[in-house]
Amino acid sequence: MNDDLRPLSPEEGVERFLQHREPSVRKSTLQNAKTRLRYWLEWCDERDIGNLNELTGRDLADFVAWRRGDIAPITLQKQLSTIRMALRWWADIEAVEEGLAERLHAPELPDGAESRDRHLEPERAKQVLEYYDRHHYASREHALLALMWRTGLRRGAVWSLDVDDLKPEENAVRLEHRPEQGTKLKNGERGERWVYLGPRWFQILEDWVKNPDRPQGTDEYGREPLFPTQRGNRPNPQTIYKWVIRALHPCEYAECPHGRTPESCDARGRTANVSACPSSVNPHAIRRGAITHHLTEDVPPETVSERMDVSLDVLYDHYDARTQREKMSVRTEHLPDS
Repeated sequence: MNDDLRPLSPEEGVERFLQHREPSVRKSTLQNAKTRLRYWLEWCDERDIGNLNELTGRDLADFVAWRRGDIAPITLQKQLSTIRMALRWWADIEAVEEGLAERLHAPELPDGAESRDRHLEPERAKQVLEYYDRHHYASREHALLALMWRTGLRRGAVWSLDVDDLKPEENAVRLEHRPEQGTKLKNGERGERWVYLGPRWFQILEDWVKNPDRPQGTDEYGREPLFPTQRGNRPNPQTIYKWVIRALHPCEYAECPHGRTPESCDARGRTANVSACPSSVNPHAIRRGAITHHLTEDVPPETVSERMDVSLDVLYDHYDARTQREKMSVRTEHLPDS
């Protein structure tokens, strides 16, 4: 750490930066900056970074890796642009090393990344779930995909669930913010809620818990994770990410559309890059697809907002992947004939 730097906590650093920006930007721009920096503060909290002086280029690379699994590349670039701006300002007030901002590198955008982000289509979700229902009923893959498609839960919320969070009398799951026990919800206590699945979907989860092949065990706090590792403990969120992508590889439930074999595919095998499949779908794409499907099925946006723990503004800006024609069809159902 540079001895010339003056200590500054991440929270105070963000507050000072936003105060500096407020007079010169529009209200919407400032709100976007607040939202993007909220994830930065969440990461700093997870890493126990209490002083911006301590930041290194390796820390910044770790932040990019932490964030890139949850959002589209174009969204990540926008977030990193805001953080890079904050780093330059923090350097001016002697809170971080000069030039640190230039060590925050955004991944290159793939072709077409600026178009609407990928989402799981209802037809594909139905095909996948029917396959697991017939051939691998109540397996980890079946239960995981069924839960995420039915509820649109974030990966972190799925990771935080315990067996005790299943509520049979309500056919629902309970989401609880438990930072003192190592599991947080993205929106803290505001994200706590019960989410209804319905009897058919809930039964899959109950049967997964009873599955004799399901690993048994507890985490370090004595809680029994709903989706444990082979050793029975709670997996990290990146493991959930890999499980989901691998379960949705098309060659798992149909023929490979890319003419590959398991031996020649970069996305197969225990040590493979699971995202290398051109048809890969990540957990966030399931969430986006589930939200879009709810809206297409005429579920009121306010209900979707509460159920999926997403504001209406963010829902419309980042999650609603319906075409203009699909939106018109839904609106038409509520219009009088004459």
